[in-house]
Amino acid sequence: MTSALIGRPFLKMNGAGNKITVLDLRGTTFAVSPDEARAIAAHAATDFDQLMVIFDPMTDGTDGFMRIFNTDGSESSACGNGTRCVSWHMLEGSSRDRLTLETASGLLESRREGPWSFTVDMGAPRFEWQQIPLSRPVANIDAVDFRFETSNGKVLAEPACVNMGNPHAIFFVEDVEAYALDVNGPILEHDALFPERANISLVHVQSDDHIIQKVWERGAGLTLACGSGACAAAVASARRGYTGRKLRVTPPGGDLFIDWRESDDHVLMTGPVALEHRGIFTADMLQDIV
Repeated sequence: MTSALIGRPFLKMNGAGNKITVLDLRGTTFAVSPDEARAIAAHAATDFDQLMVIFDPMTDGTDGFMRIFNTDGSESSACGNGTRCVSWHMLEGSSRDRLTLETASGLLESRREGPWSFTVDMGAPRFEWQQIPLSRPVANIDAVDFRFETSNGKVLAEPACVNMGNPHAIFFVEDVEAYALDVNGPILEHDALFPERANISLVHVQSDDHIIQKVWERGAGLTLACGSGACAAAVASARRGYTGRKLRVTPPGGDLFIDWRESDDHVLMTGPVALEHRGIFTADMLQDIV
């Protein structure tokens, strides 16, 4: 089978180091299959943590509909770093500075702050165990009764859980590098507690307005940054009383700035984007499915 994507342009970008490939299919009837997403992720010129695919709007008043693929071909309902990259692409050369984008989890408002900086309204966090979802009711969603012994003999326990468009579990630790997250992340992602799997974060509280984060991203693995994960970590830190509602989150790829707004409970994330290169999909990039 020959992929209809051959000959289509793409952008290779990143948001705070989070590897993003942007594919704009507006004005076409094309779709993207999980097999195509996996093939794109496997090629060095197009590899990604998330593939952001833009389609024509589905709802009046919006600028586009996004499907978000992980490297394993699964789909995500939210990607804040990718949404900033999509916003840069859609506003390139435009005098506009705002967009409304639609995903499977709802509408995302995006605002340009500077040539390479955007703020995305990620919506309100959800805390009910069924909404995250978890496989069982829990007494305290901010410190779930859960204990995991890592492969290197350490213990991760009492995560805070939150849904920021996708499920997140946040473990507060003294050293985010001490738990072999590359080995233990996939085990935790697939734990029975998380029926739809989960993004796993290790967070160290540096001060009342700054946290350090390392993320194992559901369907993608270790990433330099996870936008929804940064939002989830900030919310969890504030709910535990470790920080205020405005703080700097530092994953390995660089700083993201989070404001959990009191007026409407929405979480605003501000951060950078970078364009690495533009390209055209060729047959060799999609050879696994051609």
